[in-house]
Amino acid sequence: MNPGKHLHLKIKLCVSGAAETGHCGDGALEKAKELGREIIRHNCALVTGATTGFPLWSAMGAKEIDGISIGLSPASSEKEHVERYKLPLEYLDLIIFTGFGYSGRNLLLTRSADAVLVGCGRMGTLNEFTIAFEDDKPIGVLEGDWEMDETIRSVIEKSHRGPGKVVFDSDPKRLVEKVVELVKKDKTAR
Repeated sequence: MNPGKHLHLKIKLCVSGAAETGHCGDGALEKAKELGREIIRHNCALVTGATTGFPLWSAMGAKEIDGISIGLSPASSEKEHVERYKLPLEYLDLIIFTGFGYSGRNLLLTRSADAVLVGCGRMGTLNEFTIAFEDDKPIGVLEGDWEMDETIRSVIEKSHRGPGKVVFDSDPKRLVEKVVELVKKDKTAR
């Protein structure tokens, strides 16, 4: 495969984070929105789990500057997405209804992206991180007034697998820059 042949394809960056954000701290909304804006400013497409909270906020930021926002839903239809899962339709250009519930959606979500960016999160976020880590994907961890960044540091240390392709930063712009660089290295290494 000629790696230069498909340079027109946008890099897809997944934002993983908590749907319920009560524990995220006061700055989480603006950091998530800025993360979404930075993804678009770097000519990438945003991919989320088509959910509420941190991922939705990043989609809001992406749409503020007319970016592409793609959601992968755990539901099998729009009706199920809204009625059963109580998930939003706003701020997404395209929703892929996986029909695989949260765990199956998480697998498809992380595998469909070129890299995963992790913000404030809970168990589902940790699940998405471990899938991406196991798949040796580039991962960016946004540091903030939440515990997920320290939890991930601990998981990496206790996994006895090496550091992986994981970068940390508290600034959304710098984090996206670092992750895009890792993705480009991955693409040229193929």
